[in-house]
Amino acid sequence: MGGHSHWSTIKRHKGAVDAKRGKIFTRVIREISIAARSGGDPDGNPALRQAIAKSKEVNMPADTVKRAIQRGTGELPGMEIEEFSLEGYGPGGTALLLEIMTDNRNRIVAEVRSMLTKNNGTMAEAGAVAWQFQKKGLLIVENDKVGEDQLLSIALEAGAEDVKQSPSSFEVITSPSDFEAVKAALLAAEIPSTFSEVTFLPQNQVQLDERAAEQALKLVDILDDNDDVQKVHANFDISDEILEKLASIG
Repeated sequence: MGGHSHWSTIKRHKGAVDAKRGKIFTRVIREISIAARSGGDPDGNPALRQAIAKSKEVNMPADTVKRAIQRGTGELPGMEIEEFSLEGYGPGGTALLLEIMTDNRNRIVAEVRSMLTKNNGTMAEAGAVAWQFQKKGLLIVENDKVGEDQLLSIALEAGAEDVKQSPSSFEVITSPSDFEAVKAALLAAEIPSTFSEVTFLPQNQVQLDERAAEQALKLVDILDDNDDVQKVHANFDISDEILEKLASIG
């Protein structure tokens, strides 16, 4: 399984992502506001629908969601949020793609450069890393929740591109446009997912040993803790044994 998505799943299981509620809300509010710039009606705006779905997952109050939409459409005043990506390299030659949402580009660029430099990483020029990733929908389903044949049948019929299996779970991969339909089909079949979002998946992966894996995961967590870093994508591949060991002592 892809290392970063699996690490995210393990962290959810062990409670290591109980980041402060306010930090989670800040990220989701920014996502909603930026999506709403293309229109405040979720029926005609897939990105807004997905952001609103995420707000429900974190139990965000409806009034907060409404205000975030209104700030995005310009109905309410709000700080100007800029959306862009930053690229870099981490331990073991890991490629890093960061989705940024910020009101201060210069500040976050300096902060990311410092975090990389202090944690065995380097900043990369625009385009040096992004080509290694493809935008895809990803749903992770524990393999004790559904049989492979049933999942394949439901997911592929709903439009999924592929279903991959690891020792502990399935990865259902979709195009961004088919993500919602596949997610809805799994929900209708009462198949729970531990991770579901449109993300960037690496086309090739770098296998890391335990030392490089520990350094890479530390760096990803440090980057992820920054309020202006919306998402961190990495192309490392770490064995389940090493992931479980690091998760147990992290």
